[in-house]
Amino acid sequence: MKQVKHRNSASKILILGTVFLFTFFNPVFGQDEAAVDNAAVTEASSGGDVAKGEELFKSLCAACHKRYKKSVGPALFGATDKYDRAWLYSWVKNSAAMVASGDAQAVAVFEEYNKTAMNAFPQLTDGDIDNILAYVMVPKADPPALAPGNDTASGGGGNSGVSSNVILAILALVFLMLVVVLFLVNKTLRSFAEANNVELPQAEERTPIWKAFIQNQFLVMVTAIFLLLASGYFVYGYFMQIGVDQGYQPVQPIHYSHKIHAGDNKIECKYCHSSARVSKTSGIPSLNVCMNCHKSISEVADATATEEYSKEFYDGEIQKLYKAVGWDTDTQAYTGDTKPVKWVRIHNLPDFAYFNHSQHVSVAGVECQTCHGPVEEMEIMYQHAPLTMGWCINCHRETNVKVADNKYYEKIHKELSKKYGVDQLTAAQMGGLECGKCHY
Repeated sequence: MKQVKHRNSASKILILGTVFLFTFFNPVFGQDEAAVDNAAVTEASSGGDVAKGEELFKSLCAACHKRYKKSVGPALFGATDKYDRAWLYSWVKNSAAMVASGDAQAVAVFEEYNKTAMNAFPQLTDGDIDNILAYVMVPKADPPALAPGNDTASGGGGNSGVSSNVILAILALVFLMLVVVLFLVNKTLRSFAEANNVELPQAEERTPIWKAFIQNQFLVMVTAIFLLLASGYFVYGYFMQIGVDQGYQPVQPIHYSHKIHAGDNKIECKYCHSSARVSKTSGIPSLNVCMNCHKSISEVADATATEEYSKEFYDGEIQKLYKAVGWDTDTQAYTGDTKPVKWVRIHNLPDFAYFNHSQHVSVAGVECQTCHGPVEEMEIMYQHAPLTMGWCINCHRETNVKVADNKYYEKIHKELSKKYGVDQLTAAQMGGLECGKCHY
């Protein structure tokens, strides 16, 4: 047989692959270069450094201003088109002095924004202000459009090749054809045997398995006992789960991410649940606690978005908060039109069980995560622990009582330590297993 040699196959494939890559990625590189050119043009026209301006803006201005949207102060995009640059220098360095001098533009801005005085920044040089203006004057980037054939929502994943459904359909067809062929072969062989007077072996009749099972009384008795024990076990397990809501994760009227607040932004649990330190319950934070921050934070950072939750989704949830408290972002004032938020309770003990948060949080020093799990990692809050009686008792048996700097326990701890012959007492040894501690 003559062997055909493909000496130039690898080089042809390499060349074609290179052409394909340049063809596919050239628009992307073009877009990136265009974005860089636009930023360079903006920087050159404004006479400032965009990167340095971004750093100054985030450290000094972001608490009250946004680039493209009103906040405590006006949106800063387009400021150089509305005001003279020398006027902006004076305004940033000492706005109060300009208002006091009667400057018409300064007075107009002061009165438009509820006569809220802007902080003075005399330490900033004209160059620093130019850098900030260069940053705020960068046009808002439009969301990137999907390239033709890159629609990831179609379910195809954007990959070329034969679909897995097509492959499964072909395999099913082949299997069906094989069954038909085997059936025809069996029928042909039987016809051939009959034509040649060949006797086919006859299968012996056997007792059906269900009859054989019924006739064996010992097997029936053992099976009945096994089924009764198994039924009792599963019925007992089912009833023991009544009222145990571990893993309960309801959908709340406003999506609140503990991961963003307690995890990414390191907000302490007791900042929102302040009553946990002094009260029986931890309490649901009032919406004015949320507005302490969200008066100025009307949208999340781009880096906050995930594959599951987009930036637009989070921004929409903040708008739900504004609607509930009646906050007008344009006037930066409350309208008085409020709507209650019907939060869904997650952790709920039976009425006959007494639990005091302050006793555990303030006196015992128990961390929130001990009972509520890794809250700082939860996008949606859920019940981490079973909250059963056995779970609480086990904790009392294993947890030592905190007696340092606690005069209340000093005398009783000393006496009980001698009684039990230990240096550290558990909550159980201090009476934590008495029924009346939780049920009275």
